[in-house]
Amino acid sequence: MSRREGSLEDPQADSSVSLLPHLEAKIRQTHSFARLLTKYAEQLLQEYVQHQGDPFGLPGFSPPRLPVAGLSAPAPGHAGLPAPERLRLDAAALTVLPPLLEVVRRHQAELNPRAPRLLRRLEDAARQARALGAAVEAVLAALGTETRGPRPEPAAAAAAAAATGAGVFPAKVLGLRVCGLYREWVSRTEGDLGQLVPSGPA
Repeated sequence: MSRREGSLEDPQADSSVSLLPHLEAKIRQTHSFARLLTKYAEQLLQEYVQHQGDPFGLPGFSPPRLPVAGLSAPAPGHAGLPAPERLRLDAAALTVLPPLLEVVRRHQAELNPRAPRLLRRLEDAARQARALGAAVEAVLAALGTETRGPRPEPAAAAAAAAATGAGVFPAKVLGLRVCGLYREWVSRTEGDLGQLVPSGPA
């Protein structure tokens, strides 16, 4: 994507948005927030692995990529979509993540009750994902683009909760998958917002 295609001058977004300083400020602020959460998401993933025991964290360990109901990784063609569509997908994923992270936190509270920092990171991640999702939706609204689609929070959380009851190891793998998806979507959101920052990609 060229700089012009991903910038506020993209006519598909809104021909007047480049004249709205408050919109530029909103995008910059949301992008900075997403950049901060990308750092936190990496720390969460590392902390999660540290508390799961072997074989998690061992060199060469490749856990199965369990499907997560209602959520998948960003598609390979995500970067080629129009900016509003990418942001819609980001917002939808960030809406699904909080209840999934809460399911992981509850399971980890049973397995690792003496890991308060991990539990706090999971709780913070759920709250921050919700806040970032709302901020992205606000950017979309300012661009004149409505978010759309169902919000499958209850279904996703119920499926994840059922998966954690399948045994300790599958639940740990599911938690790893959820933390990994959180990192991927927050990072993807940072990148998509970076394409809209008036000065160009960060």
